[in-house]
Amino acid sequence: MRVYLFFSIFLLLFFSIHYLFYSRVIKKLLVSQEVKKTFTLLLSLNFIFNILYVVGRYTDMIGNTLYYLFSLSIGMSFVLLLYLILHEILHLFHKTLKNVDISKRAFIKNSGDAAMFALSTSYVSAGAYEGMKEPVVNVVEFDHFDFSIVQISDLHIGGLIDSDFVKASVQKINALKPDIVFITGDIIDTALENVEDTVMELNNISSKHGIYYILGNHEYFHDPLKIIEFIKPTNITLLLNENVTIDALNLNVVGVTDRIGYRTGLLVPDIHKAFRGCNTAYKTILLAHQPKFIEELGNYTPELILSGHTHGGQIWPFEYLVRLQQPYVKGLHELPNGSHIYVNSGIGFWGPPMRLDSQAEIAYIV
Repeated sequence: MRVYLFFSIFLLLFFSIHYLFYSRVIKKLLVSQEVKKTFTLLLSLNFIFNILYVVGRYTDMIGNTLYYLFSLSIGMSFVLLLYLILHEILHLFHKTLKNVDISKRAFIKNSGDAAMFALSTSYVSAGAYEGMKEPVVNVVEFDHFDFSIVQISDLHIGGLIDSDFVKASVQKINALKPDIVFITGDIIDTALENVEDTVMELNNISSKHGIYYILGNHEYFHDPLKIIEFIKPTNITLLLNENVTIDALNLNVVGVTDRIGYRTGLLVPDIHKAFRGCNTAYKTILLAHQPKFIEELGNYTPELILSGHTHGGQIWPFEYLVRLQQPYVKGLHELPNGSHIYVNSGIGFWGPPMRLDSQAEIAYIV
């Protein structure tokens, strides 16, 4: 049911973007009707590719090559939205040129349209290029612990995030020889039965003191109870509002379920239950998928909170929209209560395989 609701909202939103682009931009271009028809055809194809992207994301009907193309169409739709916003600003400027000669006004409009087209092409090209880059190992210095941590987040296995990608990521993690590994949610983004073998690649992570994992919001879209049962027999410890004590590191590891549980009424986060029984003499790491969970800390002051969810904004300037919903988008931050939070930019991506001003990462905290 959630998939159908998502598809309906998706269809309405992206149809609106494409229709507005046609009526506000293409129809007003000072070019021939043939050129306008060509742009309209390309616009229509992009919308059809948007629909096929959703079909590919929730089924195995589409191969990776086509799926990559369809994924880029989502990035194109983001560009259309940005183009629309800038176009309307330029349109207001053109209205102030009523007393300027008509030929000069036409030249100014054509120049503006050409510049916008060139900028959009560069934007998509740069985003696709950055999106193809392998995750970097981001070394984060944090002097509160005397052991090494690897954190990954937001794999979004499914579609373009396949077994080869996960294998390569596991090799990078193992090369770091971490003392402990944390996975802070959103490991899959399709039906579990489609990606079971790929998810099992995470079982090959080597860590001296274990692999600890929490649910992200996307697990809730794909039967989280089934995912929980699948993870149980693996080497990965899933924390559901609970904690473990690692005496060798003098450490409590606390994990909470995702805030989307409040809306679904399933696996609702419970910070009090999660912290119950912690060793107060030990330091504490809290795993919470969304940075926004810091609003629920109350009197709890873990030394470090590890989050993800934001993808570091993924594609500039959409990080500013993320900031409206999340207190932090990426990196290490100190909280007023003395705790610190590290927001991982994600090892995978959601939607288009594009990134701008955001690098896919494996966080190595030392």
